[in-house]
Amino acid sequence: MSDGSRFAFLRNRWFTVSVGGTFLVFVFSFVVGFIWLPSAQDENAFRGVWNAMCGAAGDPRGWLISTEAPVAASHPTSTVVVTPDLLARQSAVLGVGRGATLALKCTMCHGTRGVSSADIPNLAGVDATSIYKQMRDFQGGARASAVMKPLVADLGDQDLRDLSVFYASLPRGSARDLGAAPDIVAVGAPMRNIAPCGSCHGGMDSKLGAPWLDSQPRAYLKAQLEAFHHGTRRNDIGEQMRNVARNMTDAEIDAAADYYAGNR
Repeated sequence: MSDGSRFAFLRNRWFTVSVGGTFLVFVFSFVVGFIWLPSAQDENAFRGVWNAMCGAAGDPRGWLISTEAPVAASHPTSTVVVTPDLLARQSAVLGVGRGATLALKCTMCHGTRGVSSADIPNLAGVDATSIYKQMRDFQGGARASAVMKPLVADLGDQDLRDLSVFYASLPRGSARDLGAAPDIVAVGAPMRNIAPCGSCHGGMDSKLGAPWLDSQPRAYLKAQLEAFHHGTRRNDIGEQMRNVARNMTDAEIDAAADYYAGNR
């Protein structure tokens, strides 16, 4: 076959128009989708696509970096990064013993074995990471409490770690029957973006950094849910609890508090 007959399709006007048109559409879409739109938007999620592509290709991304000063938070935010190895270097044996000594000044509110007789949260058996984060947040002001802040103000980081592993080592009550749980705990409300409480706080699963809720005082649970609902408590990781609680009805807040407090 001669070269002339091999490339005869190039002389077909319809072929060249089709291929040329497709190429122009591709170039136009690339410019609009990956250059113009990312540079015209301020949303980090939208920028992320282009940033990720540039990063993978090794291209500089300085032109996409905002030169504006970051917006300062209007309230203290948590500085604790919860990871599976947050307390990995903690000595369980030494930490529990030292934590038990430090906990002597906590017994008036949290009980001698981490179980309160008042409307104070029970700490026995609660995940150490969760306890540690809350105490750090009390220290830094990310979680407001006129009682807890002065009590933890003078404690060092090792003190907080030892207290956390001590309370986590104490036996906690058995989990409640999930079959008797209200819908908001067992299945949530997917249409309103509410995950089941049991998927993070025990019963179905326990999520890192999420406190164990079984047998907590009802008044405490209700107060915290309402604080997340109204946005007055803001130390939750990634605003997860605020996103859930703000969509909960008053009846659902009462039902969840009743269930975990054992009032059902």
